[in-house]
Amino acid sequence: MQTAEDLTPQEREEQDRMVLDSVDRFLERDVVPYAHDLEAGDVYPQEIVDKMVELGLFGATISTRYGGLGLSATTYAKIVERVSEVWMSVSGIFNSHLIMAAAVERSGTPEQKQHWLPRFATGELRGGVALTEPDAGTDLQGIRTRADRSGNGYALTGAKSWISNAVEGGVLAILAKTDPEAMPRHRGMSLFLVEKSPEFQVEKRLEKLGYKGIDSGEFVMDGLFVPGENLVGGVEGRGLQQILSGLELGRINVAARGVGIARACLMKSVAYSQVRRTFGKPICEHQAIQIKLADMATQLESARLLTEQAAHAYDRGERCDMEAGMAKLAASEAALHNSLEAMRLHGAYGYSKEFDIERYYRDAPLLAIGEGTNELQRLIIARQLIARYPA
Repeated sequence: MQTAEDLTPQEREEQDRMVLDSVDRFLERDVVPYAHDLEAGDVYPQEIVDKMVELGLFGATISTRYGGLGLSATTYAKIVERVSEVWMSVSGIFNSHLIMAAAVERSGTPEQKQHWLPRFATGELRGGVALTEPDAGTDLQGIRTRADRSGNGYALTGAKSWISNAVEGGVLAILAKTDPEAMPRHRGMSLFLVEKSPEFQVEKRLEKLGYKGIDSGEFVMDGLFVPGENLVGGVEGRGLQQILSGLELGRINVAARGVGIARACLMKSVAYSQVRRTFGKPICEHQAIQIKLADMATQLESARLLTEQAAHAYDRGERCDMEAGMAKLAASEAALHNSLEAMRLHGAYGYSKEFDIERYYRDAPLLAIGEGTNELQRLIIARQLIARYPA
């Protein structure tokens, strides 16, 4: 897919259409026929990943100067929505990778960008971000992993859990404390790129209610050596800000996932309501069902518009933690609501593992937890409102 960042608006629109058409064909041909069985077996979809490499999805938001597609967050969100409507786990495989890439592209040294980003863009080297720990998730400043100076590098000691792409990926961006005594705490945190090696392997794969197929790993480091040139930006104490810039894109991704699940639940419910009959007529003619469909559609469209608004703000280079938080909050709640309503509307068929509704019902709760809980999003939104509109 040919792309360039200096396209005219008309050329950009045509490029985006071509990219989305390619994604639609990929999903129809390579994901739809296999998603149900792969998800049921919790099987890592290697052949699907290989197809995504060919499509260039691992370089979707990476600049063309480093070999990526240079897509806008707006187009990227549309891709994620389409993928999640078919199988949400697939979107997580390239999202965690692109959060890592965004942190390097925004904050890395020129040498780091030249070394890492072309390999990220082609999918030669894929990975994710290692932030969460057994005792620290939403409160990232509470992490305990340390990075102690050792020769010409650092020795990493600590544990990370619930890390996407930890097992199957080849590199992780690991957040650690280079100065545990620093106040405020974020000034003592740094981000390191750690490539897999004989000394660093991740084998423990955590089992989950949903979001199956994608690997969620857990690992312990005990003095793992990392070269000094792998410190993102080359300066200690900036790791939290570096990764938070990537998490804005991550929250837009989660919002787009929610839109995809909410839409899948709505469209399957609309279709089913026209063929399922009770009391002598299709259930779509019952007012109780019509009310459910109307609420599902309204939540879906509200979530989609908020996601587009957040993506547009990101594309303009504006601070968008409030917009991304709103989108993530609304879209994840829409996914939760629509998945439950779809199950109720489908009755026993919605509860059956032969159909996809129960998968949406299992996948949706993750969206209210991942990339910062919805409770945290409400705090971010409120604080930004106060900061932006002082009395």
